[in-house]
Amino acid sequence: MKRTKVSTLLSTPALIGTEVEAKGWVRTRRGNKHVQFVQLNDGSTINNIQVVFDMNLFSEDQLKPLTTGSSLRVKGLLVESQGKGQTCEIQAKEFEVYGSADPLAYPLQKKGHTLEFLRDIAHLRPRTNTFGAVLRIRSALAFAIHKFFQEKGFYYLNTPLITASDAEGAGAMFQVTTLDVENPPRDEEGRVDYSADFFGKHTSLTVSGQLEGELGATALGEIYTFGPTFRAENSNTPRHLAEFWMIEPEMAFYDITDNMDLAEEFVKYCIKYALDNCADDIRFLEQMYDKGLTERLNFVVNNDFIRLSYGEGVKILEESGKKFEFPVHWGTDLQSEHERYLVEEHFKKPVILTDYPKEIKAFYMKQNEDGKTVRAMDVLFPHIGEIIGGSEREENYDKLMARIEELHIPMKDMWWYLDTRRFGTVPHSGFGLGFERLVLFVTGMTNIRDVIPFPRTPGKAEF
Repeated sequence: MKRTKVSTLLSTPALIGTEVEAKGWVRTRRGNKHVQFVQLNDGSTINNIQVVFDMNLFSEDQLKPLTTGSSLRVKGLLVESQGKGQTCEIQAKEFEVYGSADPLAYPLQKKGHTLEFLRDIAHLRPRTNTFGAVLRIRSALAFAIHKFFQEKGFYYLNTPLITASDAEGAGAMFQVTTLDVENPPRDEEGRVDYSADFFGKHTSLTVSGQLEGELGATALGEIYTFGPTFRAENSNTPRHLAEFWMIEPEMAFYDITDNMDLAEEFVKYCIKYALDNCADDIRFLEQMYDKGLTERLNFVVNNDFIRLSYGEGVKILEESGKKFEFPVHWGTDLQSEHERYLVEEHFKKPVILTDYPKEIKAFYMKQNEDGKTVRAMDVLFPHIGEIIGGSEREENYDKLMARIEELHIPMKDMWWYLDTRRFGTVPHSGFGLGFERLVLFVTGMTNIRDVIPFPRTPGKAEF
């Protein structure tokens, strides 16, 4: 007999009255000398299926291995449940234990563990209700991302993880090398000689696939990337990871308005997909962690985003009368508290800010005619602040070179990027969405380390 997933057993009335086989892990076991009840979960749903063991058919010694965390195969009759909270249950006829779990050693034996404790056992935390729900939602959102772009005719482009360029100008990158780090070859001036390295130059893990994404857009028209990116910032905050995933669409012939339209449609689509396909998991997380989760998700889906310039936003903040931790004035990079004030208190709607000062934005953003601002856009959400950052890209070769020289950006290894402006340049735009920030918003979790299976942070790379 083939195994049937628990999610299917619980949602298929036609199976009631038939013999079924289920496999999974024991969540709890209770009962008496006449009957024993096991809650079985296989990861396919937040809900368990109850397995009923008639003690006229089984002995206590047989059931002794069925402790929390143990795994088993059970075969029996699927019947309507007599108890509350479940639609059906399995009346066990036979079972097999695959793996035991010593009650004295298994760290998930008890309920109520803190999220901090679970981060130290990231190899086991997916078995909890919380992280099962988060990871199923994460999977659904990943599917929704591909579905959205594929249905719109975008092409999925794989950009390199190893790069010789720094798209963000952040400077905090993980080096990739095959050189002897304790005794690297050096030139006459004592500097490390990277010509002897595997790639013949200094290389790092990428912080963004955007620049390569632009190459794809200027050939295929509309592309999107979806892959891991890396930052070597020594940041121990609830908002930072050393390894995280980014979605970065790049579109030829899109101006800044087209870019904003796509970004708004995209995030609404993903959130709506989660609401429609992860209702049980969202409901669980709402009950356990965030009482206003569903309301907030619908708030984003059902409201048009407010669009205004950075200057207008700063003026609202300056005139708000609110005392911010970080003072705000024209030219400052807005903090999360500023962004959330605009969304949660002033407009009470998601916000897209545009036309930022060029000094606080990247070199590749198209400059406005005022010479002071660029056609940037940031999408701001409640509880999160910025969730998307993007811009119309500077397509004019001379203007781009002038900006590069102004910022003293070393471009000796970037000739390929400049070629897109030399040969058949076109207006184009794009944006980046940090996948974990999207998952953070949809799940209602508050620490970014709790929405990625195995978080990479300073000092943490065990699992």
